[in-house]
Amino acid sequence: MDNRFTLTARGPFSLGASIRFLEGFTPAAFASAAGGPLELAFPVERIWQTAGVRVRQDGRLVTGEVISPPAPGPELVAAISVQVARILSLDINGSGFSAIGERDPVIAGLQHSYPGLRPVGFWSPYEAAAWAVIGQRIRIRQAAAIKARIAQQIGEPVAFGARIVHAFPAPQRLAELGTFPGLSGRKPEWLRSLARAALDGRLDAARLRAIPPGQALTELRQLPGLGDFSAELVLLCGAGEPDHIPRHESRFARAVALAYDLREPPSAEQLQHLSENWKPYRTWVTLLLRTWLEDQTGEIAGMAHVG
Repeated sequence: MDNRFTLTARGPFSLGASIRFLEGFTPAAFASAAGGPLELAFPVERIWQTAGVRVRQDGRLVTGEVISPPAPGPELVAAISVQVARILSLDINGSGFSAIGERDPVIAGLQHSYPGLRPVGFWSPYEAAAWAVIGQRIRIRQAAAIKARIAQQIGEPVAFGARIVHAFPAPQRLAELGTFPGLSGRKPEWLRSLARAALDGRLDAARLRAIPPGQALTELRQLPGLGDFSAELVLLCGAGEPDHIPRHESRFARAVALAYDLREPPSAEQLQHLSENWKPYRTWVTLLLRTWLEDQTGEIAGMAHVG
């Protein structure tokens, strides 16, 4: 049984840049050996079976090897391939991304500073939504520790040789969650509701990407525990919508102000006007700006997260 798949990067892409991003992305709690492959464990969308995959890059080719389960069927391998492509933004043709820099010298500088970096998403919109609820009104590192404990206690472990990765629990497991240390107020209830929504297909990545972003955001805000900020997080960082700017993320406006040497953070109208030059990769440019802001200030990991 073939347990491998191959993806082709269209346009600049660096798996190493993706790994470095994850290593600094607190919710992922990701660590890897220097120069090693990317090893991921997650519940596979729609099938909701936990899988482990090892990803390597050779030029334009990105190869995935399914490590767990040991004998995956073709349907599972195909689903994992689709999910990995979305996680790494390899489902998007990035051959036109360099043209953004040709139109905008600020973005050209960021592209030079972060060569081959594309958005690296949560493993699924379901996991992004769960993170949004866990992280409400507490510090990001505290939320990451709670999320890691949930994975360790009710998620499935995946072995990559001697390294064990605990996947976030599949929705059928999270739907049975009771009280949990660190989850205050209605958070356990909201997580159970999000798990059921995932099982019902309401957090399906392909569906969220297929409908207009405004409609997707409206539907996401109807889910328990998700507000404006959280809905954008799920759509952009979970479903991988490539061409949208966050309208409820103050750090993004701060990043724009610093990068473009503005006296104050731009208004929503100013951001909309400026981002016209970034189409059809507005989410990608947002990532570059936020990554640059964090490198400049080191502030994001220590700030409270409000959904």
